[in-house]
Amino acid sequence: MLLDNLIQTTLSNGLQVILRPSRRAPVASFWIFYRVGSRNEAPGCTGVSHWVEHMLFKGAERYPRGELDKAVARAGGVFNGMTGPDWTVYFETFPAERIELALQVESDRMAHASFDPDEIESERTVILSEREGSENSYFYRLHEEVQAAAFLTHSYRNPIIGWPADLHALTRDDLYTHYRTYYAANNAVAVVTGDFAPDVMLAQIERYFGELPSGPPAPPVRVQEPPTHAERRVVLRGDDPTAYYLQAFQAPPALHPDFFPFVVLDSVLGGAKGMGLFGGGGNNRSNRLYRALVERELTVDVSSSFSPTIDPGLFTISATLAPGVEHREVEAAIWQEITAVQRAGVAPAEMTRAIKQTRAQFAYSSESVTYEAFWLGFSQVVASLAWLATWDEQLRAVTPEDVQRVAQIYLTPSRQTVGYYIPTLEAVDAP
Repeated sequence: MLLDNLIQTTLSNGLQVILRPSRRAPVASFWIFYRVGSRNEAPGCTGVSHWVEHMLFKGAERYPRGELDKAVARAGGVFNGMTGPDWTVYFETFPAERIELALQVESDRMAHASFDPDEIESERTVILSEREGSENSYFYRLHEEVQAAAFLTHSYRNPIIGWPADLHALTRDDLYTHYRTYYAANNAVAVVTGDFAPDVMLAQIERYFGELPSGPPAPPVRVQEPPTHAERRVVLRGDDPTAYYLQAFQAPPALHPDFFPFVVLDSVLGGAKGMGLFGGGGNNRSNRLYRALVERELTVDVSSSFSPTIDPGLFTISATLAPGVEHREVEAAIWQEITAVQRAGVAPAEMTRAIKQTRAQFAYSSESVTYEAFWLGFSQVVASLAWLATWDEQLRAVTPEDVQRVAQIYLTPSRQTVGYYIPTLEAVDAP
């Protein structure tokens, strides 16, 4: 289990530390999570968390521009960073004897990132180009429009990369203020897994991070999304001849009692998933939506998505339509499957299969030292380590009645946002 042999402590500056030593392979992984993501962004500053994440790869005091890549390569390691709705994270995985380098790198970036004005302008171009590249996909555009329509007030409505107008307007002061507000020891969780001596590792963490200053408490996110009482619809048209469908429902957050029943409902409808960065899954052909849509040749694919979040998020169903099929046919077929669960529930054998497949996907998504570290830090930020410790127990405790109940509560027309991407006549007729 992920929480076996776990060591937890908090430094005097507020940095939370989670260690899980193991000797199964001579590697170690260091992750540092910051409690900041697109959830923490105000209107006019969307995309600032993602941009700040990029800037921490542009040089700091100890490792100026380009030196970090060289140092990691020489040590035989891998590294990366990511921004989510609820967090920003950086990690390094190294041969065990080189893991101290990760602490050097991340303590340097926590306190001394450079934010060179020329690099900021260069990165503005990179991020805008990244957005423009994504916008070449009409499915991406549809997803962005549906996500924005699904939330009236909550910052989950905004894309993590940010809206174009904000990316053009953000200044160095905006970026640096965001960095100094959220990149502080008392707003971070450090996780180390793999082959290391705990006492040595704790001493090294104290050496590199212990003297870094804590900051004031991060500004709280007070906005709460009001309950949805009206169905919302988005129609997007364009010159891509392939038609897409996207349906979103407001869904419970990680710490809500309905979260685990909803995980099983997601598995029943769209297939089991690991739910982490490395989980995969969702491709098994026993799920109801695959049988109802792909096997009947209404769509060429179908998938569902549901992730742990701090605040209520979204459950989505997406599909690529088969040629000649209309969106209303796909929507009707999906509702037929939802209604079947609401009225007749889920058979015991189907429940057993859904839970077994979900447990398998979760095990896969946490099997290496790198994956373990992700789950420990992610859980501490989005929910709690107690939530992670009882993951398997809570999943296995879900009953058919629970799944039927959450389907009846959450999957209703008044809680849905439906998106159609419809090719223009010219796109359909094009050779």
